Amino acid sequence: MIQRLIERGPVLTDGAWGTQLQARGLQIGESPDGWNLLHPDRVADVARAYVEAGSQIILTNTFGTNRLRLAEQGLAGKTADLNRSGVEISRRAAAERALVFGSIGPSGKLLLDGAISAEELRAAFDEQAQALAEAGADGLVIETMTDLEEAKLALAAAKSTRLPVVACMVFDSGKDKDRTMMGHTPEEVACALSQAGADAIGANCGHGIPGFASICRRLRAATDLPIWLKPNAGLPQMVNGQPKYTLAPDEFATSVSKLVELGANFIGGCCGTDPEFIRALHRRLREKTAGLGAPARTL
Repeated sequence: MIQRLIERGPVLTDGAWGTQLQARGLQIGESPDGWNLLHPDRVADVARAYVEAGSQIILTNTFGTNRLRLAEQGLAGKTADLNRSGVEISRRAAAERALVFGSIGPSGKLLLDGAISAEELRAAFDEQAQALAEAGADGLVIETMTDLEEAKLALAAAKSTRLPVVACMVFDSGKDKDRTMMGHTPEEVACALSQAGADAIGANCGHGIPGFASICRRLRAATDLPIWLKPNAGLPQMVNGQPKYTLAPDEFATSVSKLVELGANFIGGCCGTDPEFIRALHRRLREKTAGLGAPARTL
């Protein structure tokens, strides 16, 4: 499926979810994932807004919906229900105008310090991936990973569903901010995730667009797999204790569209982006690439 999707050019994904839920009433410390059962209408609003902005692939509100993270909110017993609801909400909102990829984020635990075993981590990712697949996700996206070993465990779990799987890391460490938290370079990540069976690899979050140009170039040089990128809307400034992103949607769209020239196949936004950013990026890409406006299923 992944290769078929990119045959006609770059595919537009969605933007940030957390801040959009906050704009609809999610409180600090409240579980975003829990809203799949508590406020499905508000979650659907976010998904629908991205589809209407031009997203050809939208994610699910399941970034932290693994048993380990849910346990911190007393929701571990609802792991399967929350993942299924996340897929169902995004699928209804997409209404076959976009594909739905299930979001799988990090566990919040560190293998390095012995906080959890590889077996426990794999079991948690297996549970989440199976629930997302059974609910009808078109693909899975492992995102915002900082530990390559954890990413590989999540990838193995996701691949067991036989769905297409995208695996993304965060590069925001080291002198040049081009390494993962554990010190891996884009080349090392590309090699490891390719060998582990990813259908596409990439990067999201971490920092703004300038750093993504170098990361994209290096990933493309290291692999023939499709590249998935979702940069932040620049670097935030703290205003009243909250991060504020000052990059305008049109500026973001102009900069991110250039990543296509460097080899990106799937592009969207992460922290600080919203449907207006995706709408601006959609306009920009349509100017550069004929046919982007077709529904994702016809690509």
